[in-house]
Amino acid sequence: MNAERTKLSAGLYLVAVPIGTARDITLRALDILASADVLAAEDTRSLRRLMDIHGIAVGDRPLLAYHDHNGGRMRPRLMQDIADGKSVAYASEAGTPLIADPGYDLALDVRNAGHGVVAAPGPSAVITALTLGGLPTDRFHFAGFLPNTAGARKSFLLELKDIQATLVLYESPNRVAAALDAAAEILGPDRPAALCRELTKKFEEIRRGTLSEVAQSCCDTPPRGEIVLLIGRPNSSNVSDQDLESQLKAALGRATVRDAADEVAAQFGLPRRKVYQMALKMGKDDA
Repeated sequence: MNAERTKLSAGLYLVAVPIGTARDITLRALDILASADVLAAEDTRSLRRLMDIHGIAVGDRPLLAYHDHNGGRMRPRLMQDIADGKSVAYASEAGTPLIADPGYDLALDVRNAGHGVVAAPGPSAVITALTLGGLPTDRFHFAGFLPNTAGARKSFLLELKDIQATLVLYESPNRVAAALDAAAEILGPDRPAALCRELTKKFEEIRRGTLSEVAQSCCDTPPRGEIVLLIGRPNSSNVSDQDLESQLKAALGRATVRDAADEVAAQFGLPRRKVYQMALKMGKDDA
C-alpha cells in the first residue's frame, strides 16, 4: 500500500505499532512513518521490517535506536532535531509507546522544552488482553512488570492485594511460573486469573482459571512468547445466592456451562469451582 506522504510539523510523534500481526496498524501510523524526517525505535530491526512489509522506504532518513541503555545519549540528539524544525517519529518494539517503554523520558523532555508531542494510537497488549481475558474491564490497574527477586515481588504483590480492580501485569515466560506461585500465595489461590500469550499471533493462547490452576498449567506446559497476566479483583463476600443464580441463568442462555461459570466467577471475583458446580446443577435442572 502507498502511505500518504505529508509534511509534518516539528515535534515528537508517538507511533503505536502492532503487537503481533503486521496488519494491525492504523493508516495514520503508516502516514507518519512515511513522512517523518527522523525515525527512532526501541528496536530498529523490528521497525524496518514493519515498514518493509507495508512498502514504506526508510530512504536516506536517519533510523536511530532509542532504548533503556542509550536513552541518555540519544535524547539530546533527538531534541536537537526537533529544535531544528524536524519531525521525529518514535515507535516501541511493539504496541503503544510509553506503556512499560523507554519513550517516557523522551516525551517528557520534549514537552518540557515546549515542543509538541502527538500520539498516533493503536495496538496495546494491555487492552487486547483485557478484551480477550474474560475478567471484568470496568476497572483495571496496570502494574507493569513484577520485580525479579522473591522478596521484592512479595512486597509488590502485597501492595496490589486489596485493589478493587482487575490487575494487569507483564511477565516473561522464564519467570511467569514463579510469578503465579507468588501471586497465588499472596493474593489467594482462588483469585480468578488469565494468562494471555502471543496475542494476535499464530499461537495466541488464553489460559483461564484460578491463580493456582493457571500456575499449575505453567508447570505442566511452560508457556512461550510474550505474556500478559490478568488477575481478578478480591473476592466479594456480599454476593447473594440470588444475584449469583440470576447472573448464571443469563450467562447460561448464551454460553456453555463452562464459559458461563468462567464469566460469572470473574464478574464477582468468586472461586471458579463453586460457580461451576452451581452452573452445572442449574444446567441439569433446566434440561
